[in-house]
Amino acid sequence: MSNHRKPAAPQTAPPQYPLWELLSPPSAFGDPQRRTVSARGAVLRFADGTRVFDATSGLWNVNLGYGNEAIADAMHVALRDASYLTLFRGSHDYAVNASLRLLAAAGPDAYRRAIFSTSGGAANDLAMKLAKQYAVLRGEPQRRLVIGFKGSYHGLTYGAFSLTGEALGQAMYGVDVRHVRHLDPARPQDFETLMAREGHRVAAVVCEPVLGSGVRPMPPELLDAMDALREKYGYLLVADEVATGFGRTGPMFASQRWHQPPDLLLTSKGLTNGTCAASAVLVGDRVCAVFDEHDAVFIHAETQAGTPPTCAAITATLDEFERLDALAAADRVAERLDVLLANVADHVPAVRATSGAGCFRAIHLADRDGAPYDAAAVQRCITAIRAQGALVYPGPGCVQVIPPLTSTVEELEVLDAALRKGLADGTAAHGGAR
Repeated sequence: MSNHRKPAAPQTAPPQYPLWELLSPPSAFGDPQRRTVSARGAVLRFADGTRVFDATSGLWNVNLGYGNEAIADAMHVALRDASYLTLFRGSHDYAVNASLRLLAAAGPDAYRRAIFSTSGGAANDLAMKLAKQYAVLRGEPQRRLVIGFKGSYHGLTYGAFSLTGEALGQAMYGVDVRHVRHLDPARPQDFETLMAREGHRVAAVVCEPVLGSGVRPMPPELLDAMDALREKYGYLLVADEVATGFGRTGPMFASQRWHQPPDLLLTSKGLTNGTCAASAVLVGDRVCAVFDEHDAVFIHAETQAGTPPTCAAITATLDEFERLDALAAADRVAERLDVLLANVADHVPAVRATSGAGCFRAIHLADRDGAPYDAAAVQRCITAIRAQGALVYPGPGCVQVIPPLTSTVEELEVLDAALRKGLADGTAAHGGAR
């Protein structure tokens, strides 16, 4: 018998996880608790076998629930009819029809044209460029400043990142903020002071009707000041409705409740019910009139902006809003959220306050000394809420509650129980006290 041993099989390294997951550390990549395997209606199913009610509506964008067949069918027809057509130096009927529908949805005579883009961040970049070219065409090239607000979120592309008013590593990435000013929205007097000093240099003021990070509505006094002073100082007023549009806070667009429409309106998240990388900028008459007068080319274009499948999804989403009477449904959900969040505040001592509007809400948490929860503590609460059957979203010192506009009574009951029990469990480490 031979004393030679059979050679050992060569050791092979385990396969490397192929996906770079966004906004996650590599140590968390591939976690089956975080890998979704199906989404239908308002329910997500994960690779670990758990099922949860999605009270984040995807990322604020799946307003009508997952798997809407009418939208999917419209996209299928467009993919078969014209899988790709460009808007570079031309147009197509899908884009023209989607533009007409969007302009009508935003209110009669509020806007004249739509420019298609591919994300909320890209739409913010587009709006800042458009405002600066508008100023140049009017003979005011010194207007280079853009005003934003502390606590705002406009995206992570370089332009939008400079405008975002939350510290998310802008300095590390070398983001140029020299032409951006961030003001405290709680101090309208600071806006008036800045305008008196630098109004002649301001191209645009960009405002989220509800600040995306902390889910705090913009103070009415500040909205009034921005509207009243734009004629005096000549800046464009831009409503970033990426998060608040498509019924998220009540009306189709939150700025429809302003005294006058903004000059530019940005929409993205709910635009296609989350089915496409899509956004649009609705442009008011005075901006269009200046570009028409000079027959000026706006130098902005994106390969995938406004393709036939995307525009079909936009049109179908608007059709579904009408068929489902989604704005009325959202009002009913908002009324139930009022009661639900009040109950949570009564049952969980760590709840400092609730904020938001419509179906865009936040629960703010504080420790015994009144200090807001840090990111780790917020995440513990979200994990505990998920264990009770509902998915919510982290914010600064808060958990965000953003259910579909069409959520049922039964789904909201699941959310109610999950929030109360999950927050009680998640805040226990802080003593559960305000």
